[in-house]
This record gives sequence, structure tokens and C-alpha cells, in this order.
Amino acid sequence: MVLAFNAETLNGLCSKDQLELLDAIDHLRLQGIDHYISLPQIIVCGDQSSGKSSVLEAISGVPFPVKSNLCTCFPTELVLRRAAETGVTVSIIPDNPSKTAAQDDLYKFHEELEGFEGFPDLVEKAKVAMGISASGKAFSKDRLRVEITGPDRPHLTIIDMPGLIHSETKSQSLADVKLVRKVVKGYMKQPRSIILAVVSAKNDFANQVVLNFAREVDKRGSRTMGVITKPDTLVQGSGSEALYISLARNNQVNFDLGWHVLKNLDSETHSGSSLLSHRNAEEARFFSNSTWSELPSSMLGISELRKKLSNVLLRQIALELPSLIREINLKLDGSREELEELGEPRRTLDEQRLRLLQISEEFQSLVERSINGTYTGAFFEDAETSQGYQERIRAIIQNMNKEFAEELVKHGHRREISSGKNQSSTKPEFITRDKFLDHVQNMMQRTRGRELPGIFSPMVVADLFQQQSSPWEQIAQDHVKKAWDAVGEFLELVVTYVADASIGDALIDKIFQPALNRLLLSAKAKTSKLLDSHRRIHPITYNQEYAEAIHSPCSPPREEISKIVRDFFGLSSIGSSQYFGGSYYDLSALVDSLAKRTEPNIERRAASEALDRMLAYYNIAMKRFIDGIATEVIEQKILMPLSDILSPVAVFKMSPDLVELIAGESQESRTRREELTKKIDVLQKGLKTCEHFMDAKLRGEPPSHSEEAQAKVDLDHSDERTQFLSMNGFETDDE
Repeated sequence: MVLAFNAETLNGLCSKDQLELLDAIDHLRLQGIDHYISLPQIIVCGDQSSGKSSVLEAISGVPFPVKSNLCTCFPTELVLRRAAETGVTVSIIPDNPSKTAAQDDLYKFHEELEGFEGFPDLVEKAKVAMGISASGKAFSKDRLRVEITGPDRPHLTIIDMPGLIHSETKSQSLADVKLVRKVVKGYMKQPRSIILAVVSAKNDFANQVVLNFAREVDKRGSRTMGVITKPDTLVQGSGSEALYISLARNNQVNFDLGWHVLKNLDSETHSGSSLLSHRNAEEARFFSNSTWSELPSSMLGISELRKKLSNVLLRQIALELPSLIREINLKLDGSREELEELGEPRRTLDEQRLRLLQISEEFQSLVERSINGTYTGAFFEDAETSQGYQERIRAIIQNMNKEFAEELVKHGHRREISSGKNQSSTKPEFITRDKFLDHVQNMMQRTRGRELPGIFSPMVVADLFQQQSSPWEQIAQDHVKKAWDAVGEFLELVVTYVADASIGDALIDKIFQPALNRLLLSAKAKTSKLLDSHRRIHPITYNQEYAEAIHSPCSPPREEISKIVRDFFGLSSIGSSQYFGGSYYDLSALVDSLAKRTEPNIERRAASEALDRMLAYYNIAMKRFIDGIATEVIEQKILMPLSDILSPVAVFKMSPDLVELIAGESQESRTRREELTKKIDVLQKGLKTCEHFMDAKLRGEPPSHSEEAQAKVDLDHSDERTQFLSMNGFETDDE
């Protein structure tokens, strides 16, 4: 892409529209938007002693203190505007946009002059304000803004950067070298910056840092213009001069914006008005009588460079303004979202308590809906996801209670009567009925009281039940702990949803965790009480199932006999008519008869009856215990109190210190809120400035909502750029 500017454009450089365009970007920079978004600008970069400050002086026509090198200690924004009156205004733009006492002092720095005589002293004064001194820091990232008006000034804004240092010296430390390089490269990296790379002919251009930086940040060379200074130091007709002329022709280092050559006077032998009055005449004589005259006149001299820079800057602004508006909108959206995440400001106690009340209302609503199984609202995600399932606490508790019941039925008893074959599980202990009866008889002998032989003490049943139900405690307490853990995870999800991170963390630490710990202690205590009601009190039941169980033909002795008969005959079931050896037999009646047989030993018979009664009571007590854990422990001690942990009443009762501890904004949050508020304000003002210019010059009316939405999505928008360039007198030719 080769840039071309038609004659009408060059003649109209000072038109009102183009002046407004430059002023719009300068206004954005004054608003501080360049702290957040890259602005179209020209930055002057070069190695130390490359003649960069002399270039700045030649462009502006202002006698900068070149010899003392004062203006290379910080970035200098030079704003040139054509006006009837001559004037100089100097101010400081702090590098850090945040408001501090030191930054306020810099913002207050504002000086005006009617002429240029006191300008060097004014620059020295600004230098002191920035803290630059021989005993202090040598460079500053704060920007000096110099606005110059006069009848012979071009419309141009450029930023002069400190000279790049090759190595540390007595007056410039290694830290200074790194700081300057960091600052300069930071400006050069900005995608909307036009780089004016100043190269001194006194040194080999391949060794000059500025070219390495330019090619690093602008690999295609699309936004860099090279400026060769001190061509008079080259021996006429020498190879070095030929090499630099080749560089100027874009043959050595190619830049889309090309190269320009300036011949400045020696600042050591000329100064002030003498320098400015002789400079242009001597430059013209040098180029007319040297080999450099072979180059087109548009590439030589300060007058042509001013025109070129004005057009390049105007065109860059015209190209970038539509995308600049889109970027401002995107940054605004992101900043507003982040500010919204911080919530409302909470500086006073009333604001803090109000925020907690709002959180408590939403918290209660979500908790009660989840406990009731009403899973409606944005909080509840897809149930098939892990988080979606954790948010449905009723479903989790229902499933856990079911698993608890199954676990207690399967592993809640200490001993289980079996055929005596090897079993894979060690819990419960599998034992034959005969061995179980041996154990019961032993218990009867060890606990015998005044009862006659063949009669067992009722306390034997209680002792046997305690042994048989001994696994209950561990299983029940494990279940309570699992349910409590699930509730804790659920509450954390709710708190994360209803409160921002800082308040949520404080709520969990100061309110929820202590409350959950109390609930766990209460649930464990209630579980122990339920266990005690079964194990410390003698067996009591009026359940009809108990009477049916101990008189049922399906009592354990019959089941054991039935299994023996089935195994002996190889049958899957026993019926009233089984065919064997050509005849039918009633095996069911046989089993009943065998089950009703009397034990030959009265002690054995008593032990059998005691075992049957214990097993019958165990089944009834187990069902009662399962329901008790589910209702009296899980439901009443864990689930029901949840919504009251952070109720509006609980918030109202909180002490002021606790309210501030939980809902008071941290210093980090307050600082971030202030930064975002300032950023949004700056971006909004910048957007208004840009849209005002675009609306006036392109549309004639404010953009519609759909056009704004499209502007955010369509990042190319080449038609709009073309229209803008065309209406402002620019054109482009593709090669």
C-alpha cells in the first residue's frame, strides 16, 4: 500500500474539519483515554545524540533547550496549532491515571507564555515538578505537554520520546537505560502510533537501537517513517554517503511511509533564535549543492517533512477513528461488567447492612426452593452436570437416605444366619443357626437369674439386640457426616451465586462455617440419642409385625429347613406337589412339620425362642431407626435450620463490627472501584467526543442502536473508513 495525497488535500491542511479532527484526538489524550486505549499519534524516537531534539525544534520552530538535553528526560507531547496569536502553554500529564497527592500536584502544573523567551526555564520548572534532578531520578514516565500556537505553525501533534541509551554511564544508571527502553518501546508498540525513527548519519544505522525496535514492533514497516539527520557529517562521494542515500531510497530498510532527510545546525555552535533563523536557509543550500539533491525534493528539508507529517497523522486518525470507537465500546462494556461484579459501594454501615439484607433474601429463597425440591430459576443448572446436581439438595438427601437404608439393611447387623458356606464379605459375620444358638445359650448361662430351666430372661433379648445392632452407630454417623458435607457444598454454591467474592468468603468464614459446625454437633448428638433409645432401654414394641413374625411359619427355622430341603433335592422352590420316583409329594408340608419339631433340650428350645424374638424385634427397630435418622436428624437438625442461618432477622441482629467485617469493602476493592469508575468516565467522554465528530462529518445524525451493535461486531468496516477518507480529501492507491 503506497499512500498518496491529492493537491486539494495538501492545500486544505488547515481546513476547519481537519483541525477539528486533530483537536478531537488531542481532547481524547487530555481526557486520559490513552491510558486505556491506543490513540492515533506520531511518536519521535531515536538513539541519544541522534539529532532527535533538533528535529523536534525544526518541526515546531520553538527553541527547545537542545544543548542541555532537558527535553529528553521525559516524553514530550508537542501540540502545534495555527492561530493569529503566538503563545506557549505547558502542563504535565501523569503516567499513572490514579488520583494521589503527588499526581494532583502534577495535574496542577500549568504555565503559559506569550513568547518563547522563557520556554527553557519553564521546561526546567516542569523537570523539577516531576522529581528529576542530578541527585534524584534521571528520567520520568510522566508526559510534558507543550501547546504552541502562532500564525506560522502547522496543524500537528507529535510526541517526542527520550533518547535510547546504549549503555550506562556515571549520570545514567543501568536502571535508567532499562526504564527509557521500556517507555519508548511501550509507545512504539501501540498499534495506532506512527513511528518517526530518527537515525544519525554519524553512526552506522545497523547499530542504532531505534531501527531494531521499529522492526521488532512494526514487522511489516506499515506505520514507520525514517528520518536521516546529520547528512553533512558524511564525506561527499564516499561509500558511507552512498549507503545512506540508498537507505533514504528505501533500499536498505523498507518502510511504507518512506524516509526523509534533514540537515540541522550544530547545537554546540548555534543557539536560540540564531539557530532558528539560519537553519532553513543553510539546509536548503546544503541539499542544493550536494549529492543528496539526487533525491526527490519531497524527501528533503523540514518544510516538506511538516507537510508529510500533517498528512500522515490526519490519514492515520481518519483510518483509525471507526475502530477506535469500537474499541472504546468494548472497553466500556468490559469495565461496566467488572464494576457490576463489585456490587454497590458499601462505605457506610447502612449500605453494608442493606447489601447483606439483599443477599439474605435471595439466599433464603434459593435454599427453601432447593429444600422443597422446586428447582426453578437461573441458579439451578443442568441436573446432569455435577454442579447442577449439587444445587438440588433435596435430591441429594433423598438419595443419601435411600443409600443409608440399604446400607443398614445389608450391613447393619453383626451376625447373619447362613448355611455355613464361605462368604465373600466380612460384614456381617455369617454364622449357622446352630452356632448362633450356642452363642445364645452361653449368654443365657452367663446372665441367668431366678428363672426356671427352659425359661430365658427378657434381658437376654436386650443383650442380644445390642450386640446385633452394634454396627448402627458407625453407619449412622457416617451418613450424617456425608449429608452435612453435601449441605456445606450446596451452601457454598448458593453464597457464591448471591454474593460477590469478598462478601461470600467473609460470610462462609464468619457465618456459615460456624453455623454448620453447630449443626453437625447437634445432628451427632441427636443420632446418639436415637441410638440410646434403642440400646439403653429394654426392647419395647407394640407393633403387630412383631407378633406375626414370631408366630409366622416363615420364621427363620423354617427358612433354614426349607433351604436344606431345596439344596438336598436340587430344587429352586418348594411347592405342595413335587414329583419324585413316579409319585407326588407335599414338600411344603414336610418343611412345616420339620419346623414345628420340638427341641429335645429345653435349654436349646429357650435359646431358639430368644433368638427368634430378638431377630423379630431387630427388624422392627431397624426400620424405626432408619426413619428416625431421616426425619429427626437429617431433616430437623441439618436441613430445616439452613434458611435461618442468613435470614433478614439474623442480619438485623448482627453487630456493627460484624456487618463491617463481612460487607465492608476491602481497600483493594475500593481502589479497583475508583479505578474502574474513572476509567468508565474517561471512556464515556472519549466515546462522546469521537461520536460527535463522526456523526457531524459522516452521518449528520446520531447512529441508530442497530448501527452501534453492528459497529461492535464488524471490525473491518472498510466502507466507513473509505467514506471518511474520501470526505476529508484523502485517497489511497494499491500497488
